[in-house]
Amino acid sequence: MLKHHILLALRSFKRFKSSLFINLTGLSTGLACTMLIFLWVNDELKVDRFHAQDDRLYQVMEHQKYADNIMTTTSTPGVLAEGLKDEIPEIKYAATTTWISKYTLSFGEKNLKANGYHVGEDFFNIFSYNLIQGDADQVLKDKSSIVISKSLAESLFGNTEDAIGKQIEYQHDRTFLVSGIFDEIPTNSSYQFDFVLSFEDYKDDNGWVLNWGNNGPKTFVILTDDADANELSDKIAEFVKGKNEESNVTLFLQKYSERYLHGSYENGQQSGGRIEYVNMFSIIAIFILIIACINFMNLSTARASRRTKEVGIKKALGVKRYDLVIQFMGESIMVSLFSLVIATLMVWIVLPEFNNITDKQILLDFDPVQILGFLVIAILTGIVSGSYPALYLSGFQPVKVLKGELRTSLGELWVRRGLVIFQFTLSVVLIVSVMVIYKQIDFVQNKNLGYNKDNVIYFETEGKVNENPETFLTELRKKPGVKAASSISNVLLGRNSNTSGVSWEGKDPDANILFENVRVNHDMLETLGIEMKEGRSFSRDFSTDTSKIIFNEAAIKVMGLEDPIGKTIDLWGEYKLEIVGIAKDFHFQSLHEQVKPLFFVLSPENTWYVMARLEAGREKETIDRLTNFYQSYNPGFTFDFQFMDEEYRKMYAAEQRVSSLSKYFAGFAILISCLGLFGLAAFTAERRTKEIGIRKALGSSSFNILLLISSDFTKMVLIAIGIALPFSYWIIQSWLEKFAFRIDLEIWFFALAGFLALLVAWLTVGSQAIKAATLNPAKCLKDQ
Repeated sequence: MLKHHILLALRSFKRFKSSLFINLTGLSTGLACTMLIFLWVNDELKVDRFHAQDDRLYQVMEHQKYADNIMTTTSTPGVLAEGLKDEIPEIKYAATTTWISKYTLSFGEKNLKANGYHVGEDFFNIFSYNLIQGDADQVLKDKSSIVISKSLAESLFGNTEDAIGKQIEYQHDRTFLVSGIFDEIPTNSSYQFDFVLSFEDYKDDNGWVLNWGNNGPKTFVILTDDADANELSDKIAEFVKGKNEESNVTLFLQKYSERYLHGSYENGQQSGGRIEYVNMFSIIAIFILIIACINFMNLSTARASRRTKEVGIKKALGVKRYDLVIQFMGESIMVSLFSLVIATLMVWIVLPEFNNITDKQILLDFDPVQILGFLVIAILTGIVSGSYPALYLSGFQPVKVLKGELRTSLGELWVRRGLVIFQFTLSVVLIVSVMVIYKQIDFVQNKNLGYNKDNVIYFETEGKVNENPETFLTELRKKPGVKAASSISNVLLGRNSNTSGVSWEGKDPDANILFENVRVNHDMLETLGIEMKEGRSFSRDFSTDTSKIIFNEAAIKVMGLEDPIGKTIDLWGEYKLEIVGIAKDFHFQSLHEQVKPLFFVLSPENTWYVMARLEAGREKETIDRLTNFYQSYNPGFTFDFQFMDEEYRKMYAAEQRVSSLSKYFAGFAILISCLGLFGLAAFTAERRTKEIGIRKALGSSSFNILLLISSDFTKMVLIAIGIALPFSYWIIQSWLEKFAFRIDLEIWFFALAGFLALLVAWLTVGSQAIKAATLNPAKCLKDQ
């Protein structure tokens, strides 16, 4: 029986080649899109889940309460890990980490940049970064130790066998002994680094981390087997307040492997994160697959008349409806499996470009999860797309079929039209979404931020640059192509250093306000083009400017100061600083956030980045010149710089990927919808050939025939547009609300999306309608 069904299916495919081609194209494209999304979602869901103790691995986080909101952060006191491990029996291991940065490592004549950070002694007991040499309990016991990656060992020493015990020079001023080597960090780790040093070493030069009132490092813990994470989270909530009674911090635990996807908080409540994009693209995959399945349903039921006699004869011979359902469902699954083969080839071809867009390293390696996932998707697609046609075809009454009395019912027509409307509703929603996302990304990347980020490079200070930054900056400014240069403590691309230790006359004693703290050198505000609203910037003409302070407008507003120039504020209870200027508000965070309070202080010795504005149009030659200058001025160090505008764009990397992927998937959804519309239009024109011939014989023009064929499809698309536009408005408005600064939703976005959908439908149907309208009426009637 199976052989018989397969043979009948192959004959049916051969007989109806055009339907098979449309179904294969639509299903293959839909499956390919779904498979790509499946690979991406599966990769996202696996991030940070490879650690052996994942079920007991947690990150300690903070809710910090301020006057206007609760800020949630991963920053914690540097002594928190030790305190928790010593005092909380439910914590088995605890480790502090700093932040990953690039440093210069040297061995002999080799100098290279590598990513690394300082970590606590329990680091390798907490995280499953595979040590191929060294013991997890011992590699960080000595604060003069360094643990390096396999690739770094090979780059420095040529192999891994002789690396243990070798001395590596760090930043050309200190040496560390290699105590261990770890295997390459898995690509699905959110932390990528080349070496680690002991946090005990970091303490020696950074005493601030010993203060319970300071935050910065991150804290990770492994719980004991019998510990309950929720109960422990409540238990440690007031831990920091017990060490520092002035603290505004409440601790809590978050499962480490959930942090990647659920990393956003709003006023102390978890509010999404990357999981939103995982959910969104999963829904898009379902949409695209449904659109492809609808094509199959519509074409199969529309062409049912071609198989009525087959069904009638079989039923007359005693074949049960169940067997017919199995037969037609089997044909659908066969088409789906054929489509899977084609889709797999399509995925293999486009995967490298897909990886570029998503910044992933996804492989089509056909592991059991991939194979099972693809098969499940294909079989479900076959079942869904074949269910309605199978039930419809198998339901024919044999007497009516054999007598030729079978007619298309009104209900059948409405189901078919409803499916087309549903297809185009989804397509229009995707069109609107793509347009608005593109406009919003364009808006955030081109908005005036209140300073000029174009043609500005920055790099960290190190070596001789650190020893005498003023001499370096003087030489740097002399180089042709350099318009301005100065130094700063952070690069104004997010919150880096903030404090609530600002007091002023008239301050509410209960008000706890967070300020971004930026230390600058002379000319820094001018280099960035930050404008002053009142007062002045720092100047070499005033020798006492190190005792002055400049606030932004947002700070003055939240402080409630009137006529602030000349007033004195107290910083940390240690410094009395006079306000000499008010800078106009500028965006130092992403446009997801409102402009926050900020102040500048003149402190050249505490600036760690050099910024230089280059002359437009001469960037390449200037960079070449600066590279040679830097290497001669600072031997042993490489000139490792970034363009500020490029780094700013990276703040919206997730949105950019959404924009790019949505554009492609929307295009494929429209293509699949049009394939189905094309097939239905061709079939409609074929069935109405005799009617067209009679109408033309009675004097109807080709234009009237064109309207006759296309009018029903136009009505369906218009209904779809009417349904889609309010629905798409609600979806895209919800997305835009995540931005504090956003575009206005204008009516032309929706009008254009509707027109594009209608135009595409007209072009699709029009080719068949024109073909039918130009037929010779005599031939039409003769053929019937």
